[in-house]
Amino acid sequence: MSAGIRVRVPASSANLGAGFDALGLALGLHDVLEVRPCGSSALAVRVTGEGADDVPLDESHLVVRALRAASRHLRHDPGGLELTCANAIPHARGLGSSAAAIVSGIAAGYGLAGVDLVGTALDDALHLAAEFEGHADNVAASLLGGLVVAWTDGDRFRAARVEPHPDLRPVTVVPAEQSATHVTRGLLPEVVPHRDAAFAAGRAALAVHAVSARPDLLLAATADSLHQDYREKAWPDTLRVVRELRANGVAAAVSGAGPTVLALTTDAVLPKAVDLTGFAVVPVPVDRTGVRVAPLG
Repeated sequence: MSAGIRVRVPASSANLGAGFDALGLALGLHDVLEVRPCGSSALAVRVTGEGADDVPLDESHLVVRALRAASRHLRHDPGGLELTCANAIPHARGLGSSAAAIVSGIAAGYGLAGVDLVGTALDDALHLAAEFEGHADNVAASLLGGLVVAWTDGDRFRAARVEPHPDLRPVTVVPAEQSATHVTRGLLPEVVPHRDAAFAAGRAALAVHAVSARPDLLLAATADSLHQDYREKAWPDTLRVVRELRANGVAAAVSGAGPTVLALTTDAVLPKAVDLTGFAVVPVPVDRTGVRVAPLG
């Protein structure tokens, strides 16, 4: 791959209601990374699209940090690099932009080392990515595509892929405001009532069944009592939209840490009765393939 590689990575939505830090869905909105060896120890980073005016263009860039981590893990020195990032995933909106950056960097590190993301290598890449992110739901969705169930096994991050139902038509409802996961996580209590934990366990399990096999159960499956209400102080309009959509029969939930709302439909249509002023309504397909690495010509 002396000419370099191209990495295409999808957005993701985590939680899907009660599946906090456990469920993720890959969405057909993609960042594209091109990496070229430049024959020296230099680093050049160019960014277009989302975050172009905000992200660093040096070794502290998240994609670069993830690439370096993968290279160290594989004991491979990629030398000098030119990175071009074309970003379409909105930043700080609960659509997995940081997870996508991490996954693209790690996939690039594996690609430059000539290691395919299959088998044990894929498991290791998932663990590396989740260590960066702190949890595996978003990174697993970006890596594997489709619906993922994530968990930890001791100190090891794991995930399994489930094929979503072919009729699933997600819709993102995206506000202009940005979020910070560490801020919204700070709103969550250390302890929740047993009844809320039991409710969440049942609905998270139901969500796997509903997304993969029974879309008619999506409204019940995406109900949450574990984390969304605690975040209302940060995103009152987001929670209002979630409640209004659900009152009109739409399976809606906060996407990740917010403030985007994810609506899981089978027709990509939202009720006109719901006030979506200030939000961009963007239907997006499910991404069923996950990250893709290809040589540059």
